[in-house]
Amino acid sequence: MAKMSRKTVLAVALILIAVAAGIYAVQRLVVSRGLPEGLIQANGRIEGDHITIASKFAGRVQELLAREGDTVHAGQILVRLDDVQIRTRVEQARRGFEALASQVEAAHTSLAVLNLEVPLAIEAADAGISSARAAVGGARAVEDEARRDVERIRPLIAEQAVSRQQLDQAEAKWSVAKNEITAARSRLTQAVKELAQTELGWKRIRAKETEVEALERQRDQAEAGLAEAESVLADLTIVAPTSGTITTRMVDTGEVVVAGAPLLELVDLDHLYLKVYVPEVQIGKLRLDLAARIYTDAFPDQPFDATVRYIASKAEFTPKEVQTPDERVKLIFAVKLYLTANPAHRLTPGLPADAVIKWRDDVAWVKPKW
Repeated sequence: MAKMSRKTVLAVALILIAVAAGIYAVQRLVVSRGLPEGLIQANGRIEGDHITIASKFAGRVQELLAREGDTVHAGQILVRLDDVQIRTRVEQARRGFEALASQVEAAHTSLAVLNLEVPLAIEAADAGISSARAAVGGARAVEDEARRDVERIRPLIAEQAVSRQQLDQAEAKWSVAKNEITAARSRLTQAVKELAQTELGWKRIRAKETEVEALERQRDQAEAGLAEAESVLADLTIVAPTSGTITTRMVDTGEVVVAGAPLLELVDLDHLYLKVYVPEVQIGKLRLDLAARIYTDAFPDQPFDATVRYIASKAEFTPKEVQTPDERVKLIFAVKLYLTANPAHRLTPGLPADAVIKWRDDVAWVKPKW
C-alpha cells in the first residue's frame, strides 16, 4: 500500500480536530440549553419500583379481584386461591388441639386434687399411727396390771386366802390384756404401712406432673400445627403488600398456578422516580441528595419536587428514547430523581417529563428550555 502524502495526513488531522470541536460544542449547547450555570436539564420517563405479587403455595385461582389499571390499597385482597382442602386441614388441626387442651385441663385439675389429697391423707395416717401407738401403750399398762394381779394371787392359793375362781379370773384378764397388746401392735403396724402407702402420693404427684408436661407438649405441638395450617389458609388469600396500581396481570380465574408463580405486578405510586441521562461532561457536578424539579406536559405550571437518589457509576451510550438527536453521540450516566410526593397520584409510570437539577445553592430555579 502506498504511503499517504503529507497533505492527506494533514487533511485527516484537520477533519478529526473539527469533529472533536463540533462534538464539544454540541455537548456544551446541550448541557446549557440557555440555563444559568448551576442548573442541569435532562429528560426521561416516570418510573416506579415494580412489585411482583406471587403465591407461596400452588392452587387454583378461585377469584381474581384486581386487573390492569386498578388502584389498590395495602392489605386489599387481590386473588383468592381454592382453599377447600386447607380449610379441612385447619378444622382437623383445631379439633385435635381442642381435644388435647381439654386433656391438659383435666390433668391439671387431677393434679390439683392430688396436691390437696396427699397432704391430708398423710396427716390422717400420722394421726392413725399416733392413735395406734397410744393404744399399744394402754394395752401394755392393762397387761402389766393383769400380770401383777396374777402374780399376787397365785401364792395365796396355797394358803387358801383366795379361791381358785379368783385366780382363773385374773389369769383370764391377763390373757385378754396380752391379746389386746397383740391387736394394738397389729394396728400400729397397719398404720405405719398406711402412712408409707400414703407417702407414695408424692410420687403419684410427680408422675402426674410429668404426664401434664407431656400433654402440654402435645397440646403445644397441636397448636403449632393449627397455626401452620391457618397460616397456609391465610396465604391462599393474596393481598396487596402496598398501595399502588396494577400494571400487569399474568393469570385468570380458573387457572392452576405453581408456588412462586407471578400473578400480578404492582407499582407504588407514592414512590415514583424520573430516570434521566446526564452527559459525562456534567456528571461530576452531581451528587446525591441534590434538589431537583420535575415538569410534565400535563402540568406545565406545577413542578414536582424531587431528590437525586441514584447516580450510575458507569457510563453508557445514550438510549434511543432520548428525544434530542444530538445527544445520541455522547456517553451519558443514568440518574434517578425520586419524587418527594405525588399529590393525588397525578404522575404515573411511563409519563415523559423534564427535570432541572440544581447543583449550586445560589442559583434561582428556571423552567426547562428545549
